[in-house]
Amino acid sequence: MKNKMPKEKNKEIDKVEKKKEEVAPTKIEETPQEVKVEEKPEYGRNNFRRGRPPIPTTKELLEAWEPKTKLGRDVKNGKIKNIDEILDKNQKILEEQIVDSLIELKSDLISIGQAKGKFGGGKRRAWRQTQRKTKARNIPTFSTLAVIGDEKGHVGIGSGKAMETLPARDKAIRKAKLNIIKVARTCAAFDCACSEPHTVPFKVMGKAGSVKVILIPAPQGTGLVVGGELKKVLKFAGIKDVYSKTFGKKRTTFNLIKACADALKKTNKEK
Repeated sequence: MKNKMPKEKNKEIDKVEKKKEEVAPTKIEETPQEVKVEEKPEYGRNNFRRGRPPIPTTKELLEAWEPKTKLGRDVKNGKIKNIDEILDKNQKILEEQIVDSLIELKSDLISIGQAKGKFGGGKRRAWRQTQRKTKARNIPTFSTLAVIGDEKGHVGIGSGKAMETLPARDKAIRKAKLNIIKVARTCAAFDCACSEPHTVPFKVMGKAGSVKVILIPAPQGTGLVVGGELKKVLKFAGIKDVYSKTFGKKRTTFNLIKACADALKKTNKEK
């Protein structure tokens, strides 16, 4: 038999429950809050990846640029708005941001090295690797040659050398911006009468070491009748049609590219 609770206790419990119902707080309607969804970072040029900081864009670098030369301050303040004003006066460019802020550039690397291959063969590559012998180990160094241009009559070349590939590339591109030159373009072929600037104004010759490069005007539609690596330089210079002749040890790509740049520099001189 279960122990029955006395009636008095049951009455007291009922009274307590009634009081609780009376004193029960009214429900407050909560306003729905916006749920913030964390967006996953997209892996790209300007996002974090594997704990690495984002790579700043050219625009961000120019905004944070503090010029150290008078020419740089004039460009930053907007006094100089065209790069031809600098090149026509033969002023020395000592800051790469000057070129970045005045024109939009494209860059590429020249194939000057050779990858290892079987039976003496190999594939051409952008890095030329050399080694220095020491007692501890062999110390490798990488060198490369970069070309930059806007395809509108401005081009530059520069070489870089470092212990790793990426620093060598950055050095080469920086030097190419500092060595930028103006290229004169016109329609000068005897069998072409168009008004577009698509070729060199006259026959020019450039020299570097034992290599000589001669550029000859060509009619529209001819294309670039030059070696594979010279096409990159002429394309960035904005030249679409040209004939060429080369002499000397053409396998030395450094001198071949320098001779082509020397020929393009001479297009600004009077015939």
